[in-house]
Amino acid sequence: MSTEIAIRATGLGKSYGDFTAVDGVDLTITAGTVFALLGPNGAGKTTTVRMLATLVRPDRGAAEVFGYDVVRAATAVRSMIGLTGQYASVDETLTAGENLRLFGRLLGLSRRGAARRGAELLDEFELTQVTDKPVAQFSGGMRRRLDLAATLITDPPLIFLDEPTTGLDPHTRDRMWGIIRRLVARGATVLLTTQYLEEADALADRIAVIDRGAIVAEGTAAELKSSIGDQVLRLELADSAQAPHAEVIIAELTGDVPEGSSAGTLTVALAETGTAADIVTACRAAGIELRGFAVDRPDLNEVFLALTGTARAAA
Repeated sequence: MSTEIAIRATGLGKSYGDFTAVDGVDLTITAGTVFALLGPNGAGKTTTVRMLATLVRPDRGAAEVFGYDVVRAATAVRSMIGLTGQYASVDETLTAGENLRLFGRLLGLSRRGAARRGAELLDEFELTQVTDKPVAQFSGGMRRRLDLAATLITDPPLIFLDEPTTGLDPHTRDRMWGIIRRLVARGATVLLTTQYLEEADALADRIAVIDRGAIVAEGTAAELKSSIGDQVLRLELADSAQAPHAEVIIAELTGDVPEGSSAGTLTVALAETGTAADIVTACRAAGIELRGFAVDRPDLNEVFLALTGTARAAA
């Protein structure tokens, strides 16, 4: 793996009036990797990307893309990046082929070069059958694929993907994941923002969890999971109304208040596996009926809950 640094940010911050959107973000992203910014809506993911992509000027701190300052050398930075935002940037009145040729010409390719590159991308993204079809007639997944294809017209070494699979069905999302993996296999660096825990887990070499504009944790998926314990106990209560009583029992035995849900499922990190049996026994002795329980390794959902207090985004 390359040791070249694609992105380095130090103390990056942005405020809008009294509201602080990004608060002192530090990032170091190695070239040739997928780095995920994981966080709930409004956490500061998009604002961070927009500053790194030179679309928004930082109020505080500094950032570099392949050694070029995003403020002082914005033109150089723009020549090395591609950005796919949350909403498609393609023109719905044009066909798929016309959109890609237009992007190519706007980015400096010759007429012939733009046509050739557009045809290559339509083939790679499995859109050749709709080359001459207006984008207004495309499905959501087809629009996202075309939008990403437009981002790659000049084959940039750094690609920003801001929640690229939001609103897509599982099959189309898997398809997009495959495209992202192929880009990185060819040497691209990807900064991915997402609120989908499984997306970060499946794609990212490293993950930073951002909440209220600040990075609250960073590491590999395995490191983040182990940060809240090697194992977790998940209790499914027969009666969710008994959850407060069960929480008191668990807190007395572990020193931690479990994460809960309205469905009557409680999750608690375990320092020792044997504690699980103590909790189950104590709950039953207190008359708390359990529908089921399991001891498992933590997933990113538990990490997300522990770090942000925010439940899993709906997939």
